[in-house]
Amino acid sequence: MSVSVEGDDPRRADARRNRERILAAARRQLREPGELKLNAVAKACGVGQGTLYRHFPTREDLLAEVYRHDVAELVAAASDLLSTRSPVEALAGWFERVAAYARVKNHVFAAVEAATWRDLAAHSLGPIGEAVELLLAAGRAGGSLRADVDARDVIVLIGWLSRLDDTELDERGPRLLSVLLDGLRAR
Repeated sequence: MSVSVEGDDPRRADARRNRERILAAARRQLREPGELKLNAVAKACGVGQGTLYRHFPTREDLLAEVYRHDVAELVAAASDLLSTRSPVEALAGWFERVAAYARVKNHVFAAVEAATWRDLAAHSLGPIGEAVELLLAAGRAGGSLRADVDARDVIVLIGWLSRLDDTELDERGPRLLSVLLDGLRAR
C-alpha cells in the first residue's frame, strides 16, 4: 500500500519511484539484525548512493520517513479493515499490523534523536488515536466492544509492544494481543 498520491508529489515519476523503492528497502533492512546502513539500502533497491542521499541526506531522515510512512499505512488500515470485517475482527487485524509496526518502530526509535522522536510521536498520536477510535466506535455501535474504553486506553495498553525484542514479539505478541482483544469485547 502506498500512501503518497502522485498529484500531491511534484517530483518526476522516476524520482517518486526511486523514493518508494528506497523506503521499501529500508523497511526490509530494519527487520534484519544490526544497524541500518545507507549503502546497503542503496544496493538493495538498485539505486546509487547519490540518489539515496538526494532523497534522504541523513540516516535519521530516512528512518523518520519510514516511520511516517508506516504510521500513515497503519491509520489507513483501520477503515480498510472495517470495510471487509466485523468490528472485532477489524480490531484484531489492526492489532496484527500494530505488532509488525512495533518491530519497525523499535528500530527506528533506537536510531532517531530524542527531539525528532518527540516530533514524530506528536505527529502519529493524533492519527493513530483517530484510527483506534474509528475501530472502537464501530464495535461500540454494534455492541461487540466495551463502551467504557477509549482510544487512549488502547494506545496505553499496546505501548508494551515497543518494549519487546523481536523474539518476544514473535512469541508473546500474538497471545498478549489476543488477551487485550478479549478484554475489549462487550460482555
